[in-house]
Amino acid sequence: MRYVLVNKPFEVLTQFTDENGRTTLKEFVAVPGIYPVGRLDYDSEGLVLLTDDKPLQHRLSEPRFKVPKTYLAQVEGEPTEEALEKLRRGVQIKDGFTAPAQVELLTEEPTLWERSKPIRFRANIPTSWLQITISQGMNRQVRKMTAAVGFPTLRLVRTQIAHLGVDNLAPGQWRELTAEEIKKLKAAFSATKLPDQRPTLTKKGDANVTTPEKPAARKPVGGRPGGPKASGNQPSSGSRPPRGQSSSRRPR
Repeated sequence: MRYVLVNKPFEVLTQFTDENGRTTLKEFVAVPGIYPVGRLDYDSEGLVLLTDDKPLQHRLSEPRFKVPKTYLAQVEGEPTEEALEKLRRGVQIKDGFTAPAQVELLTEEPTLWERSKPIRFRANIPTSWLQITISQGMNRQVRKMTAAVGFPTLRLVRTQIAHLGVDNLAPGQWRELTAEEIKKLKAAFSATKLPDQRPTLTKKGDANVTTPEKPAARKPVGGRPGGPKASGNQPSSGSRPPRGQSSSRRPR
């Protein structure tokens, strides 16, 4: 099995072929038979994990496993505390309502490599850097989130997937995961069970479990359930006639 981390450059596809002739990871990673875990947009940069371990690839790509991914986002303007709180709680975007995110406004510009194409600056509008950690995988999610609160993303760099960081990898460089990193990754996600979508059956009396009470069974009128309706001359089911009186006679 192969496990590879690559720092995907700006305007590179997270795949190995493209019929339109755009640059792909094939230009940088000469390892056959490995595939990306998830994706990173063409105009975004940073960490991508590739592997031929299909079970692990599936689990890391599955949204229900909530694999955390951390990004540095350079946004237009200076986000207010209200905007940051909205991002932390979740915001409405075209794809749905986002889950709560970890969001921090950085006080200093992070140390990053130069992008192949500089971002567009506006002389009268400052920019700010946010560190955002999400565990969803909606299309262009971070960009849509910051735009939803009024601060469009100008540059987006993924710096971490789970416990794996981009560290000192320059754009286009890659490395194999260490044995310890693979072990930790598998321990965290290989044995993780998917959340059960069906209700769990519990035993009566389990602590901290609330089970709906069954509605009381309705008593049949004058007879056995499903049997013919009893006439007035018949005693109720289970009753006994008074002593000395036949069951065929009506008591006075």
